[in-house]
Amino acid sequence: MTVTPGKPPPSVAASPNAPAPVKIARLWPIASATAALLLTGGLAAVIFYRQQNKPFGFELEWMDEILDHRNAFWTVPALVFNYLGGGILAIAVVPVLIIVGLLLWRRRWAAMYFAISAAASVIVVQIVKALVGRPRPPDIDMLVHPDFGSFPSGHSANAALIAVTLGIIFARAWVWAAGAVYTVGMMLSRTYLGAHWISDTVGGMLVGAGVALIVWTPFAYVLYREAHAPHPPVWKRT
Repeated sequence: MTVTPGKPPPSVAASPNAPAPVKIARLWPIASATAALLLTGGLAAVIFYRQQNKPFGFELEWMDEILDHRNAFWTVPALVFNYLGGGILAIAVVPVLIIVGLLLWRRRWAAMYFAISAAASVIVVQIVKALVGRPRPPDIDMLVHPDFGSFPSGHSANAALIAVTLGIIFARAWVWAAGAVYTVGMMLSRTYLGAHWISDTVGGMLVGAGVALIVWTPFAYVLYREAHAPHPPVWKRT
């Protein structure tokens, strides 16, 4: 068989199982993640150096509006978001369920990517909380009893982390849309419950999204190949 230099043999080129060449664009995710984390750092610095870590004027106005319009219709879903995004459920149960689900459908690289991202996000949030040490809103305005450290919001970071990682893994418009709705809902619920100021939730969202994109970079190629491979559940033979 004659092979033209620089071209694959006809049998290889015609093979339906031959991997398609792909070039993963990493610049925009790295730039976006860097921008998100830099914005978080800048916001943290502004909050830290403000007199007594006091809230911004618009945050006080927003909190006053919330207190005036609280009712059972909004309180119930806000408490559901609080339960889903914090405590043992958010730290262990939900991540484990996601990881197990990915493994059952033969997405081991996706499971590893999600696990590392989730752990990294928690670590970054706790470090920033300790460094900034921002007081939470007054206890009299809270409907829940969170731990120390208002900035950034761990609930918001966790929601954004899940939204971005699953959006990257499944690459479906409805997954991104559902993730965006979940993240915004979580951010609004944190201020409604009086657990965070608005800037806390924005900082948390930036941390979660930024970490997810940073960790995605070394996994980009294997996640792409895995996403385009068959994913029968483990109980079915391939």
